[in-house]
Amino acid sequence: MSAYVIRSGDRAAFLAGLRELVDFLTANPAVVVPRHASVAVLVDASDSAARREGVEAVAAPLGVPTEDLGKGHFSARRDFGPVAYVAVAIPPEERQ
Repeated sequence: MSAYVIRSGDRAAFLAGLRELVDFLTANPAVVVPRHASVAVLVDASDSAARREGVEAVAAPLGVPTEDLGKGHFSARRDFGPVAYVAVAIPPEERQ
């Protein structure tokens, strides 16, 4: 068992929601869209090595490196135009 937990959701429901958003925005051009947007996957782990390992597990299929932000924080990011897909691991004490 991994020393980390990736907070993942229902894949089919998530993809359906994205499609619904795209359809809605396409049908309603008066609705303002943000300049940039992010979708984040959160990684939980009690120690720094496990947090890094969890972010690396998300980063690998995205084809991006894991970035060590210091003090036990890790992230990975892939941009799709102005939309970012991000994996983030933050030390437990800083999530409170």
